[in-house]
Amino acid sequence: MKTSIRTTLALLTITAAGAFASNAFAADPGWDQAHPARAQINHRIEHQHQRIDQAVHEGRMRPRKADRLRAFTENVRSQEQAMASRHGGHLTPPERDRLNHELDRNSAAIGG
Repeated sequence: MKTSIRTTLALLTITAAGAFASNAFAADPGWDQAHPARAQINHRIEHQHQRIDQAVHEGRMRPRKADRLRAFTENVRSQEQAMASRHGGHLTPPERDRLNHELDRNSAAIGG
């Protein structure tokens, strides 16, 4: 029970931080949310969330594991936002590669 509460609180904290960061960056006209590398990373994150939801729905994944994997993708999203904020809304090729590598590992953990 305590782990479930901690997981829930962690997810809420990550979600709130992401929402705050999204709103703060969206207000900056130099913030390029449509940058191709950022769009690709964020699309992968959303797709992984959908795959996690489907796996839970089909009974292939337990909710606790799903929570961990969702938290990981939100951590990647936070990293993406922090990296892009250092470059006026863009990701450098090494940053993009690092985020994709992390998402590749998470994708393997989600399974098919």
